[in-house]
Amino acid sequence: MKKLDNPGNRDAWIKSQLKSLKPGTSLLDVGAGECPYKPFCEHLTYVSQDINIYDGEGNSKGLQTGTWSFDQIDIRCDLLDIPEDRKFDTVLCTEVLEHVPDPVRCLEKMARLVSGDGGQLIITAPFASLTHFAPYHYSTGFSEYFYRFHMERLGFRVDHLSFNGGFFDFMAQELGRVSSVHKQYLERKPPLQTKLAIKICRKILQRIACKDRANEKNSSELLSFGLHVVATSLS
Repeated sequence: MKKLDNPGNRDAWIKSQLKSLKPGTSLLDVGAGECPYKPFCEHLTYVSQDINIYDGEGNSKGLQTGTWSFDQIDIRCDLLDIPEDRKFDTVLCTEVLEHVPDPVRCLEKMARLVSGDGGQLIITAPFASLTHFAPYHYSTGFSEYFYRFHMERLGFRVDHLSFNGGFFDFMAQELGRVSSVHKQYLERKPPLQTKLAIKICRKILQRIACKDRANEKNSSELLSFGLHVVATSLS
């Protein structure tokens, strides 16, 4: 079993969910950013939304992208200001909830944007995350219990909830960041011995992670990259 690629694994899951949606149905991509999933929605009536304020530089703190483009956004407004005169068969929200000041209100808003009985929410968000896109980073992440509690409260049934990786995957990923973070904040690369030690420890963690993922009960209940959720409206 190979090491787990956090964004690659998440992207593959999202693409599979989009592919399974009925042709001709409508989808709202909330907080769509640069619309990376638009190419996989050609069989759908696709509409994108974003607040349209992040420029890639942010306040220069934490992790930034450098450049960012909102050229493909259809609805440019705050998530909470999306007009509710149109409902959608599916609302997609990927890696967005950590970037809104009030994620519960935003979840309630998205629930209202889903068309009646049978409409779906497809959501991914980190379980834990480093500061990124600052100053537009308000939450470090969301647990299984956040989704289960609020989905039931909002009249949705959780049809799918899965974890992206586990504790050992997460630790291996963060060890892989040490050199770049060392350079960013200490203004020099770590010593060779440090880099070698990190490389060895990371490989050990990756091997442990593979064994851990193979178990029915594994460390994802403790920590993961994030959760993948599909919920269906019952109203």
